[in-house]
Amino acid sequence: MLIAIIVIVVVIVALVGFVIVGFNKLRTTDIGAQEALGGIDVQLTRRADLIPNLVETVKGYAAHEKGVFEEVTAARAGVQAAAKGDDVPAKAAADARLQGALVNLNAVAENYPDLKANQNFLDLQQQLAETENQISFARQYYNDAVATLNKLTQTIPWMFFTGIANVHKRDFYEAPDGQEVAPQVKF
Repeated sequence: MLIAIIVIVVVIVALVGFVIVGFNKLRTTDIGAQEALGGIDVQLTRRADLIPNLVETVKGYAAHEKGVFEEVTAARAGVQAAAKGDDVPAKAAADARLQGALVNLNAVAENYPDLKANQNFLDLQQQLAETENQISFARQYYNDAVATLNKLTQTIPWMFFTGIANVHKRDFYEAPDGQEVAPQVKF
């Protein structure tokens, strides 16, 4: 009888330990995905913070291009609003809108040779290019974290712990239609 009680206690302890490990593994992976999404937000915000300086530099040369400046400003506001939430498709759509507005802004800049030679403009362009690289890296990092999380939530035995850990499958950060190819901007 004593041996049976010991076996039952060992089995219960092992089962509780397994549940704790499963819970912690899912929660840790989910937190990693949340942190990766935050990394995208940081880079999108950095890019949005650079844009007013770029717009002001271009405005000095192309004051009559009001519609382009308004679209850039509206797109920037959309990115900032999307960065505050957890809706991944909304972030991607806002990012795509801002990317398009920047392409239009750069197209305006092409018409002004003095602007293209302006050191402040060139510095801002370099910073934006570096930020675009960081955004791409942050997106890939997030998608890798989501892939790991989604594998856990869809495979045995971890899928049995998704309810108690309150962890569920997440959406990947996918580029909106037409974003598969980087826009071409020439100076």
